[in-house]
Amino acid sequence: MTDPDPAAGRATDPAAGGPIRLLVVDDQFLVRSGLAALLRAAPGMEVVGEASDGAEAVALAARTRPDVVLMDIRMPGMTGIQATERILAEAVDPAPRVLVLTTFDLDEYVYGALRAGASGFLLKDAGPERLLAAVTAVHGGDALFAPAVTRRLVEAFTRMSDTGPPGAPDAGPPPGLTALTGREAEVLKLVARGLSNAEAADRLFISEATVKTHLNRTMTKLGLTSRAQAVVVAYETGLVTPGSAGGM
Repeated sequence: MTDPDPAAGRATDPAAGGPIRLLVVDDQFLVRSGLAALLRAAPGMEVVGEASDGAEAVALAARTRPDVVLMDIRMPGMTGIQATERILAEAVDPAPRVLVLTTFDLDEYVYGALRAGASGFLLKDAGPERLLAAVTAVHGGDALFAPAVTRRLVEAFTRMSDTGPPGAPDAGPPPGLTALTGREAEVLKLVARGLSNAEAADRLFISEATVKTHLNRTMTKLGLTSRAQAVVVAYETGLVTPGSAGGM
């Protein structure tokens, strides 16, 4: 386990010279150490901790306050889903972005992780360039996966049984959307259909920055922590239905 003193400072803007602080969580030593070594060698990134299980990840996240957590899903004891929930619930603002690691792109546990607030997922066999790009994208506030993958994930999720995927947390009834303005609901619908911020801006004849503002307000009103989680809520509440055209 690596646990440096967080008093050295928490970077918030890599472009300004501060590194992205990372916590790597995986129960397999070779996988964890390999990821950590790759990230340590990358410019603009700093590994502030390595955890071998969910409970250790929760403790280290509170102690080191990483910007991004690379979270394995299937671990003994506390799962990655449970650890993600705990880390985000207990985080001091700003909360870290959680990037889940999985072996299969449609692993049933991924859905639970997205509902728990993870910002996206990454296949464990992704190459170094993909990993570094994913970390940078998630740290910047984007969902990791491409729009087409977003649609495929969420549509598969909504076809699952009402009891939810194995290992998924009990999310209870989906939140209502009555708190959203008409424009916020429009933006959420387009994002859930797989459009990027720029594409949604073109569709609504507004700026990309305005789209991002509407989406951030939507997430705040609904108590969400990631773009991916907002997409899931849009499907769960019926704002968007599986198979609906995105007009791409």
